[in-house]
Amino acid sequence: MAKHIIEEAKRCLQCKNPLCVKGCPINTSIPTAIAMLLDGAIKDAGEMLFLNNPLSVVCSFICPHEKFCEGHCILAKKNNPIQWSNIEQFISSYYMEQLCITENTSPKKNHRVAVIGSGPAGITVAFILALAGYKVTIFESQDLIGGVMRYGIPEFRLPKDILEKMTEMLIQLGVKIRPNITFGPILSVDTLFDDGYNAVFIGTGVWSPRPLRVPGESLGHVHYAINYLKNPSAYQLGKRVAVIGAGNVAMDVARTALRKGAKSVSVLYRRGEDEMTATQFEIDYAKIEGVNFEFFKSPTALTDDGIMYNPTEYILKEDGTKELIVHDDIQELFECDTIFIAVSQIPHSNVTANTKDIKVGNTGLIITDIEGRTSRTGVFASGDAVTGAKTVVEAAEFAKKSAEAIMQYLDKL
Repeated sequence: MAKHIIEEAKRCLQCKNPLCVKGCPINTSIPTAIAMLLDGAIKDAGEMLFLNNPLSVVCSFICPHEKFCEGHCILAKKNNPIQWSNIEQFISSYYMEQLCITENTSPKKNHRVAVIGSGPAGITVAFILALAGYKVTIFESQDLIGGVMRYGIPEFRLPKDILEKMTEMLIQLGVKIRPNITFGPILSVDTLFDDGYNAVFIGTGVWSPRPLRVPGESLGHVHYAINYLKNPSAYQLGKRVAVIGAGNVAMDVARTALRKGAKSVSVLYRRGEDEMTATQFEIDYAKIEGVNFEFFKSPTALTDDGIMYNPTEYILKEDGTKELIVHDDIQELFECDTIFIAVSQIPHSNVTANTKDIKVGNTGLIITDIEGRTSRTGVFASGDAVTGAKTVVEAAEFAKKSAEAIMQYLDKL
C-alpha cells in the first residue's frame, strides 16, 4: 500500500497553477500535501488537510473525486489523473489514527455555541469552533454522531471506525455531546438562548423521504431507502428487490440489499442511464456487483406482485431537442418481492416549526445567506438542511463559511 502511494505521489507534476485545487470545492492544497508526504512530513500534511477540511479522511473514501480534483488534474486529459483519493486516504487516516489533537491550546472563550445535528456540516462547525476555543455542545437525535455519514452511507463505502475517532477528537477538544435529543416542543432554539448559548448552528440534514405519491406506498413490502440505510439488518427482504431511483442512495440500497441476501436487485428509472444522478463510479460498482438496471419505466402503482409502470421514451422534436414522453395507455408489471423508494429526501421540520423567525422555503429548506446566516439573529445553518442533498465535501465547504460567520458574530458581542 505505502509503495503504491509513494509511486503515485511521485507522478504529481507540482503544477504552478494546479487545476486539482480549483476543482476541489474546499480548495485542498493537493500538491503541497503531496510534497510534504514525499519529504517525510506526513503528520504535518495530515494536520494541514484536517485544518482545511476536518472531514478530509471521510472525503478520501466517498468524495466523487472523478468529478472534482481528479477530474480536473492535468493528467486526466490522458485518462491517467493522480489518484489523490488514495493519497489523501493514506495521509488523513494516519493523522487520525495518531489522534494528533491531544489538547486544545487556543485561548478559551466564554461564548457558548449549540450545534444541532452532527452530520458533515455539524461536525465541521464543531471542530472549527472548538479549535478556536469556543464552548461547543452537539445535540444529536440518534445514539451516535455522524448523521448521514453513519446512518446513510454503508460500511463498505465508509468504515464507521473513522467516526469513532472523530468522536474521540471532539471530546479531547472539549466538545460536549448530547445524544438522543430531538428538538421540538421540549427543547427548542429559544430554550438554548434562554440557557445562555450565544449562537446556534442548525445542521440537521434531510431525513424525511420524498414519497412517490402513487398507490401502494403503505404496503408492507415497500420501504423508503433512507430509512433502510439506518439499519438494514432490521428489514426482511424478499428474493427479488427493486429500487426506484437514480442517485447514490439508490446505488447504496441496491448494493446493500445484495449483501443482505437478496438474490436479484434491480434499479428502475424513468429516464436513461446517461441522466442518472448517481456518480459513474457508484453505477459501475453496482453493475460489477450484479445490480440490474431497468430504464425508461415510470412507476404508477405499487402492488403485492411488484411495480406497475408506464414505458417511457424520448422523441426528437422539430427543433432538434428531445422530449420524454410517457405511454400512459400502456400498463406493465415489474415483478418483485421488496420495493425501495429512493427519490430524494426533504428536511424534518422539528427545529424550524418550533422556533420563531427562522424562514424556510417551500420545500422546507432553511433560507440563509451565502455564509449561513438565517433570518434570526444568532442562528446559523448550512449543509443539506439549506442546500438539499449534496456531497460531504460541499457540506464541509459551506460549513466552514458558517463557522467563520459565527465567530465574526460572537466577536461583536
